[in-house]
Amino acid sequence: MANIIVVTNQLGSFATNCYTVVNTDTREAVIIDPAANAEYILKMIKSQSYKLKAIFITHGHWDHVGAVNAIKEALPEVKIYAGVKEKELLSNCASNLSAMFSDPYFVKADIYVDDDEEIEILGTKVRCLWVPGHTIGSISYYFTENSMVFDGDTLFAGSIGRSDFPTGDEKTLLSKIEEKLFSLPEDTVVYPGHNSRTTIKREKSSNMFFV
Repeated sequence: MANIIVVTNQLGSFATNCYTVVNTDTREAVIIDPAANAEYILKMIKSQSYKLKAIFITHGHWDHVGAVNAIKEALPEVKIYAGVKEKELLSNCASNLSAMFSDPYFVKADIYVDDDEEIEILGTKVRCLWVPGHTIGSISYYFTENSMVFDGDTLFAGSIGRSDFPTGDEKTLLSKIEEKLFSLPEDTVVYPGHNSRTTIKREKSSNMFFV
């Protein structure tokens, strides 16, 4: 099994969790939801001698993708991944909320993934789980061998993501969390888009939306 570590930085005005997932043997890395401050992210990559291989986008809201384009411009070889059903939201400044909080901002992925699609990267495997409800194309990235899932604004410690933004739906969100996330091994560590990490076991037993 690959030796994987997770570096967490809270970036942007909404303190979004930007995760850098690193294979400590090869120094290869993936960044999940680079929310803001591309200059800081790029300096971190350089100072730690990381070899950035990809950017994983959990969903297209502006507060999760604000640094994507600048990183891509600096490192054009890095591939951007996003859910296939999130393509329209990423390109719509009203739906991705950038029109509400900043200048219009659009992101185009290099690779659009579908439900249960598997990515081989960092010497390990990542399964893409389509868990709509917060947005229509939200993807959770499940590192199968390392028992961790990065789920954006889908499931939080003790709560769930909002469903009142464009393409959101609370009923779908609740049912898909139970179907796709609560079926993962209970020791799976959940890395959400905001606030602290948790586990599948803890959320199944104590999350107020499910007990």
